[in-house]
Amino acid sequence: MPLPPMTPEQRAAALKKAAEAREARTKLLDTIRSGKKKIAEVLHKAKEDPIIGKTKVVQLLRAVPGVGPAKAAAMMDEIGIDANRRAAGLGERQRADLIQAVG
Repeated sequence: MPLPPMTPEQRAAALKKAAEAREARTKLLDTIRSGKKKIAEVLHKAKEDPIIGKTKVVQLLRAVPGVGPAKAAAMMDEIGIDANRRAAGLGERQRADLIQAVG
């Protein structure tokens, strides 16, 4: 299904909104990498915060120091989380298991 036609102003606004979302997601991942925020507190805010909620779980895991692509994939497989799952889509059990696995 093709996208509806947009005026140049609508297109500019959509591009600006997307750039702001990418910047906010980058800042979030940087705070996890630096240790300012723990993965547990980030995952608990996933339902409330749209930036966290729309971030893929694998991206959040890979931002944790010491967790690379292989370890993140193994954790998600062990817990039963789909590779494309976003943080807001996690169930309570999955969230708890993930927090326990990361430590």
